[in-house]
Amino acid sequence: MMRTFTFFIGLVLCFAIALPASAQKSKKKDDKKATPVAPVKADTTKAKGPATPGPKPYKQVITAKAKTQKGLFTVHKINEDYFMEIPDSIMGREFMAITRMAKAPAGAGYGGEEQNRQVLRWERGPNNKLFLRAVLTINTSPDEDKPITQAVRNSNVEPIAASFDIKAIRKDTSYVINVTDFFKGDNLLISLDPRTKRSFSLTAIQADRSYIQSMKSFPINTEVKMVKTFTSVLPPQTSGAGPAQVRELPAGASAGVVTVEINTSMILLPKVPARKRLFDARVGYFANGYTVYGEESQKSETEVFAVRWLLEPKTEDIEKMKRGELVEPKKPIVYYIDPATPVKWRKYLIAGVQDWQKAFEQAGFKNAILAKEVPAGDSTISTEDARYSFIRYFASDIQNAYGPNVHDPRSGQIIESHIGWYHNVMSLLNSWYTIQTAAVDPRSRKREFDDALMGDLIRFVAAHEVGHTLGLRHNFGSSSSTPVAKLRDKEYQAKHGHTPSIMDYARFNYVAQPEDGVTNLFPGVGAYDRWAIQWGYKPIFDTKSPEEDKLILNKWVLEHRDPIYWFGSEINSYDPRSQSEDLGDNAMLASDYGIKNLKRILPSLKDWYKEEAGNYKKLDEMYNQVVAQYRRYMGHVTKNVGGIYETPKTYDESGFIYEPTPKNLQRDAVAFLNKQLFETPKWLVDATVLPLTRPGSGVEQVRQLQEATINSLHDYGRMQRLIESSALNNNAYSLDDMFTDLRRGIWSELATGKTIDNFRRNLQKVHVEKMMALLTPPANAGSGGFGFSSPFFPASPASPVADPKKSDVISLTRAHLVALRGDVAAAIPRTSDKLSKYHLQDVLVRINQALDPK
Repeated sequence: MMRTFTFFIGLVLCFAIALPASAQKSKKKDDKKATPVAPVKADTTKAKGPATPGPKPYKQVITAKAKTQKGLFTVHKINEDYFMEIPDSIMGREFMAITRMAKAPAGAGYGGEEQNRQVLRWERGPNNKLFLRAVLTINTSPDEDKPITQAVRNSNVEPIAASFDIKAIRKDTSYVINVTDFFKGDNLLISLDPRTKRSFSLTAIQADRSYIQSMKSFPINTEVKMVKTFTSVLPPQTSGAGPAQVRELPAGASAGVVTVEINTSMILLPKVPARKRLFDARVGYFANGYTVYGEESQKSETEVFAVRWLLEPKTEDIEKMKRGELVEPKKPIVYYIDPATPVKWRKYLIAGVQDWQKAFEQAGFKNAILAKEVPAGDSTISTEDARYSFIRYFASDIQNAYGPNVHDPRSGQIIESHIGWYHNVMSLLNSWYTIQTAAVDPRSRKREFDDALMGDLIRFVAAHEVGHTLGLRHNFGSSSSTPVAKLRDKEYQAKHGHTPSIMDYARFNYVAQPEDGVTNLFPGVGAYDRWAIQWGYKPIFDTKSPEEDKLILNKWVLEHRDPIYWFGSEINSYDPRSQSEDLGDNAMLASDYGIKNLKRILPSLKDWYKEEAGNYKKLDEMYNQVVAQYRRYMGHVTKNVGGIYETPKTYDESGFIYEPTPKNLQRDAVAFLNKQLFETPKWLVDATVLPLTRPGSGVEQVRQLQEATINSLHDYGRMQRLIESSALNNNAYSLDDMFTDLRRGIWSELATGKTIDNFRRNLQKVHVEKMMALLTPPANAGSGGFGFSSPFFPASPASPVADPKKSDVISLTRAHLVALRGDVAAAIPRTSDKLSKYHLQDVLVRINQALDPK
């Protein structure tokens, strides 16, 4: 048996949701055919106690009243009861149950979100029972005939998750069971995840308000829709520190119960798992894996493999493909457009799918990925049938889209995918595109976009989500390969775009200036995407195992070590090259251009969104978008300070995997923050906008922006990285350097004698309070460390954990507070402005108390 796991980014994202996949399983080594499980004969010995009723004749159970639907599991409905027939051919075969929220109550996410995923297997039990086993913890041994295989089996007994009385046996070919109570109830296998229920204060299921809505069966899948109602009870309040981990949904608060609509898809897995393509941390694919115990090995090994579709050439075309000719696959990847989709957007969704055609051509296939509309009147193609993948449209006010897939956890083979896009993602696209490009694209300077522009935006979203359904993760490092100067180069942008990967969150080109003439502002399927599809889908011939394939795949990677093919993980918290929503190879230069454009558009917002008898809600929304974009720029720059470059490598490559961000970039980052944030960004508190949207003049808003960055800069993990980087390298940017540069910028008035205005007084208090707090760190302050986390690449070490009381953090903090105290004390007699003097006197008292508490 195999213990599997899935690597993913969970993330609710703005354009995509990487799919969750929990631990999945398999009974046999995936290159070999599974041995059919022989049915257990009914126990004919006399048992103690009352006899269990045996199976009845088939026609007494499945009567003429039955409404029947044939498929993977033949389904019968008789009155209010549902029966399933489990054929002999399925006994012992593994299938997957994927449970999603079909319709969510307010505050609990949205329809389409996956709640549960589990591999299951039917098994004949004693006493006329049919067992449903959950294939939970899986390990495997490749040595089927060796003693270690038995040891693995002995350590991985699979739980019997459910038991059913066999109601009838149909001509010894299938078992009939009543599944009504199973699906109406709160069985973990086909219900909400326990953590979800706990977080939303959901407790007991209410049987009288829970029911089966429908069951439909298709050749490889059976779909069950259920309505479940739960009691909602908040747990008693505790006096413990920290925010509560549970909350009450609006329905629970008003009615005491919460109703959800759930859909469970039961999908048959291939009888023989597909051949795996072993995972490589240098190429961004979702992955599964399991632990392997070999008879001759001295330790267990983790085998990890990429998630991808099975795309193969026809037998008669193999030689053509070897010669470099493009061939059509045996079975192309086809997406159907949901018939509920508004007609005018369908061609853009189809175009988003077809944008990947060039990538598959690089992998050797033509016509490998297609998008189609369901033919009018064709009732054979259903959105619920696992044989068909769909782009689903939801008439919802949710501003999102997502691209999940369902794959075989034993091999990574994708079986089907349903991309979801919500109507109001168009509202989000409108806001983002305006804020990031309105300075150079006049089309975005209005409340509602023309269909052509919105269509192109929808196409972009579709292409991004399709990438996820092909197995690709976010590549947050891709945009860092483009020099900032090239982002302003009209010809370069027309040819290459602003990022080599549409899987990056490099939305639109916010760097281009009005005078540059750049009109290509969208990302598209780029050089990295084409290369990644080549790595994942180009067939490898004349090899006998995934291990042999790995050697060839490694050569391909080594041939693509140009920065445009670099994959930067979306979960890397310390590499400034891997960031969401950023552009270019230098965050300071790119953000400076971005701020110039924000300054251009902010004064015009009230004119772009005015309407007769309209209120200022849209103006307020767009102003908040400006602030949010500005905040992103500050985050992009801040990540350079204490940054560590992580470049996964094998022994075939030279150079280090981990390197500190260059000292000049870190110093430039702090200088940028001193100039663009800590010198008051008064352009952001526009006197013509704020009085129309809120009370106050923006003083507190600026303080909050500044404080967020101050806190981030003084994060214990970041400070520890600065200490570690400079410990053996005198030329590295150090924590002492950061403290010095910040103090000189934030307290510059002490040397110049200038009046300290309200904004700067607030900033200085924030800074000194943070420094004083570092003298008495909380008990868990050392838990940040480096934050290294790369479970699939052995080069990543365990995270160092630093106790501030046993490092240089407190020593350096005390030294800089002493220096600041001297500067403040010297400045007070030279300060003539009354409020400035009061402020400095107050700060001096605070520092004295912190350094010499009584």
